[in-house]
Amino acid sequence: MNSVNRRTLLTGATALTAAALAPAGVATPARAAAPMSGKQAPGFYRYKVGDYEVTAITDGVRPTPLSDGYVRNQSRGNVSEALAALYPGHDKEQPVSPFTPVVVNTGSKLVVIDTGMGPTVFQQSKGALGQFHTNLEAAGIDRNAVDTVIISHFHGDHIGGLLNADGKPAFPNAEVMVPTPEWAHWMDDAKMNAAPEAARGGFQNVRRVFGALGKQVTQYEAGKEIAPGITAIASPGHTPGHTSHIVASGSGRVLVQADITAGTALLFVRNPGWHASFDADGALAEQTRRKLYDMAIAEKLLIQGFHFPFPAAGHVEKDGDGYRMTPIAWNAVL
Repeated sequence: MNSVNRRTLLTGATALTAAALAPAGVATPARAAAPMSGKQAPGFYRYKVGDYEVTAITDGVRPTPLSDGYVRNQSRGNVSEALAALYPGHDKEQPVSPFTPVVVNTGSKLVVIDTGMGPTVFQQSKGALGQFHTNLEAAGIDRNAVDTVIISHFHGDHIGGLLNADGKPAFPNAEVMVPTPEWAHWMDDAKMNAAPEAARGGFQNVRRVFGALGKQVTQYEAGKEIAPGITAIASPGHTPGHTSHIVASGSGRVLVQADITAGTALLFVRNPGWHASFDADGALAEQTRRKLYDMAIAEKLLIQGFHFPFPAAGHVEKDGDGYRMTPIAWNAVL
């Protein structure tokens, strides 16, 4: 065995010496350079919750320059330091927001929870955002086969994918279910007229999207099962009618939290008392996230977060006055 090793080493050394002593201008054998791909693989990941199959599907990732008011009750410097501490190499001046809708296959129903930004944004961003429809197709899911679309709240990154680029329904055979208090807020003319000019576009976008859906839309109340094994949980603060969902099958359960923590979500997991500029009511949003995270810890719930790093699922644990997230382990099989 030792002689074989010595022979291998001597052969390698001879080859290296020959290459080093090759006359200038004489080519030595080399492999051709491989072209760069320039593309990522389709973004979807599946796991089981009891008998149900959950597919997390990325809508893309958006980095944005850190603004002075990103967190209302913290200085820009504190936020920058906290961003840098999230994980090595993170850009402390550029918060990153991932976007991840999910699909739940109950066996009897195919249910989408939130829809991403939509194909118009996909075109405008040259494919960086609004990827949900293309990744849905890559995951082998036919939009025409979707029975139910559940919406957590009415921000554009959750409702944009309800329409195709031509403005027609993207899920033509689905019932589109929306939280009653969310509908009441965004469809209130008085609230729209009283909103700052910069915020009125959100009201107008809501009316554009749901105006195109017509009778497909139905409202739902929190505290009720709204699809097989899927129960709505009131979780206001991010928006007035923001709603999360528990998906349960057998002994398996997952909290689909939507935007309990949004933007660079892990920043607010670690700092639940920080009030994000994109939360309508910062104090209420804090109260809600502490309540739901404490519940998830007590009940050992898996959490699927719309703005967690892809595949956007993990467990939350207490960490001082805040929390920390442990991502799920990637599994090559279901």
